[in-house]
Amino acid sequence: MPSDAEKVVSDFCKAWSRRNLDEILGYFTEDAVYHNVPVDPAKGKTAIAGVINSFLPMASHVEFRVMKSASNGNIVFNERMDIFHMGQKVVELPVAGVFEVTNGKISLWRDYFDMQMFTKQTQ
Repeated sequence: MPSDAEKVVSDFCKAWSRRNLDEILGYFTEDAVYHNVPVDPAKGKTAIAGVINSFLPMASHVEFRVMKSASNGNIVFNERMDIFHMGQKVVELPVAGVFEVTNGKISLWRDYFDMQMFTKQTQ
């Protein structure tokens, strides 16, 4: 049975398919940190919104396909395939995510992926 933290992260990943920025941001604490490890971290909801808005509007469809998930207390690890339909291109990006959940909200989200793989698929 998934932990409460795993449920929050699972629901968050499913929310991406609806492409609703307000819904996605609702999963974060006000002082959350989002770190796509190849780039600098975004600190706070406003900065996180800016990062998400840099790529979400370009995608007509988004799916975070979670293949594996594990948790220890409020820490959740998942292995995902993030899929973005961008015009005629479908970007499929293998990702390892680490989340910290505090009082039912995501307070830290780190994603590890190959930026070159993402860039090659979007050019």
